[in-house]
Amino acid sequence: MFSKTCEYAIRALIFIAQKTRGGNRVGIKDIAKGIDSPEYFIAKILQDLTKKGLVQSAKGPTGGFYLDQNDLNRSLADIVVKVDGERIFKGCAMGLRECSHTHPCPVHYEFKQIRNKLKEMLESSKIGEFVDKLDACEIFLKK
Repeated sequence: MFSKTCEYAIRALIFIAQKTRGGNRVGIKDIAKGIDSPEYFIAKILQDLTKKGLVQSAKGPTGGFYLDQNDLNRSLADIVVKVDGERIFKGCAMGLRECSHTHPCPVHYEFKQIRNKLKEMLESSKIGEFVDKLDACEIFLKK
């Protein structure tokens, strides 16, 4: 559903939220291990997320990645749009260039309902709300 980059971005941001709750910072190695990601891949993703303002970073011996309060209140939909674009919310299920109410693909109406529900769920899901569930082992970020 999401690109691999987007999947890792969401997982990384949730992991960072959990690990930096007390004002700490977390490094690439810990993030990669914590979400079961190749280190070089997550480093590139986090560099891009930093440029897009989705995560904060600090250099130096006490450096690393962290989230501020605004980041914790960010919705998963915001991340998806900044990483993968809006295609998942607006695109055709069958990949047609032209698909609309007046020119529908075979699954247009059914997919539109699913797409709208997905958008609603992602918009209402905030990064910070997953931290307690991770701590309680109710949800997981790796296999």
